[in-house]
Amino acid sequence: MTLTTTLAAAAAPSGGTSFFIQTIPLVLVFVIFWFLMIRPQQRRMKEHQAQIAAVKKGDRVVTGGGLIGKVLKVGDTEVEVELGQGVRVTAVKSTLTQVGNAAVAKPAND
Repeated sequence: MTLTTTLAAAAAPSGGTSFFIQTIPLVLVFVIFWFLMIRPQQRRMKEHQAQIAAVKKGDRVVTGGGLIGKVLKVGDTEVEVELGQGVRVTAVKSTLTQVGNAAVAKPAND
């Protein structure tokens, strides 16, 4: 056995250590991905679900289709929304994208 083969054999890590060293970057990428993307999205989803569950009569809402109106009636899964004077529609609660207080919102024209 020559000196170079002896040094190469001594420097090569074992199979278990090599696998561990190779998986560390993958684990770090997943942890960073979790904290930067998945966790904030879950928090936003929980806040949105809480807003939808708390919708009440008189709230100003925006539907998934972009329609803005005032809530007239709230059911378990549906809400009745007034889009304009005398224009009423029934929307499924889960399609609401934003819920706001009608007293706080002001028309843009005033």
